[in-house]
Formats: sequence, structure tokens, C-alpha cells
Amino acid sequence: MNSASPEGRGSPVGRRVFLGTLGLGALGVVAAPALQRGTEALAGMDPTGLTGLLPNGGGFRYYSVTSSVPHKDAQTYRLTVDGLVDRPATYTLADLRALPQTRSVRDIQCVTGWRVPSTPFEGVRLSHLLDAAGVRSSAGAVHFTCFDGAYTESLTLEQARRADVMVALRMQDKDIGHSHGGPVRLYVAPMYFYKSAKWLSGITVTENVEPGFWEERGYDIDAWVGRSNGRDDEPTT
Repeated sequence: MNSASPEGRGSPVGRRVFLGTLGLGALGVVAAPALQRGTEALAGMDPTGLTGLLPNGGGFRYYSVTSSVPHKDAQTYRLTVDGLVDRPATYTLADLRALPQTRSVRDIQCVTGWRVPSTPFEGVRLSHLLDAAGVRSSAGAVHFTCFDGAYTESLTLEQARRADVMVALRMQDKDIGHSHGGPVRLYVAPMYFYKSAKWLSGITVTENVEPGFWEERGYDIDAWVGRSNGRDDEPTT
């Protein structure tokens, strides 16, 4: 993984699924295990995102909607909680690690079709942060922003309070790496993976749901696996 930290905010460039079909699909099929194991490291260095279309040992594909994403670490990472709350807060990575942690082992399902079974996530329940902030009675939704400078997501307040929605710090029993959206990402277990926003930097409590990056481009706002986006996948378990 490239240890350099790209400066500034990337410009939106969109999901590159079709490029994978045209250019890298065949290569992915014949890739050797050693190449697969190196895909995550390559993804961190590739501003085009094309390496994200290769298969790898974990079964993931790596997507970004910007040409570059700044790197954050324990010294530079901050998560803000604001909006319709009585006690706005800013958390460091150490602050989040010191809070009560929860663990979930569920399948991950992407709306593009791939699934990674039995994937462990660990972190802080989103409801814990909302309760600490003191959500006001006028609130009805939660809006998420990311430090890539472009990606956004939203949940209803009821969805956000589910026990299987967390601010995740660990995945597959290790700290979440940059390519997976680390050091902190959202994890919404029962919904398609685009709801689990990577590189999470802001949680804003709002009155109404504000469509996220992909919802503005036609994806369903309520992204329940098997019940949205025209797909009939089995729910994640």
C-alpha cells in the first residue's frame, strides 16, 4: 500500500464496472493466488480504481468514486457527530476504541452481485453515538459524509438505531485498512454494501433522509438485501 497521503479532495469519477468487463475481467479469471493476495496493496496505490476490479483472496472488489482519497491515521482521523443533537462531539480514533465494542459476523452482499460470506466486523454501535449526542425530537434521519470529499449516505433514524448498524473499526479481525475504508467506516449489515460508507468522517442528524451519492444516481434509498435495486439475493445472514 502506498504510504503517501494524497492531498486535497478527489473529483468524482464514478463506478468502473464496465471497464472491468472490457479490460481486466479475463485477467481476473486467470490471476494466480499470489496476485490475488497482492490486490489489496495494489488498490491502495491505484488512483484509477482498475485494480479494484480484480478478484482477490477475500472476494472483495474495491470501489471509489474519486480519483484519490487522503490517508488518515490515529493522529489525523476525526469523526464528528452534529446536526439535530444537544451535544455535538468530535471523536478521535482512540476515543472510538475506548467505547464499548460490538461484533457482528454476517455475509456482505454488493449490489453488483458479489458476496463475501461470514465477514467479522467490530466497532461501536451507531445508536451508542446517537444516544451520547442527545438526538432531538425533530430528528428523523442520519446523514453520513466521508473524507474522500464526495461520498455520502443516509439512513432513517429507526434504521440507524438497529443493533446491526455500527461505526466499524475492525474487519476480518484486524484494523480496517485504507482500501476497505479505514480507519473507520460505516457498516449496515442487512443492506447492500454501498450503504456501508467507507472513510467515514461525519454523522449529521437531520429531519429527513437526504439521498446519498448512489441514490442520487438511481440506487434505492432503502437498500435491504434481496428486496431492493431489482435484485433477489438471499438476505445476509
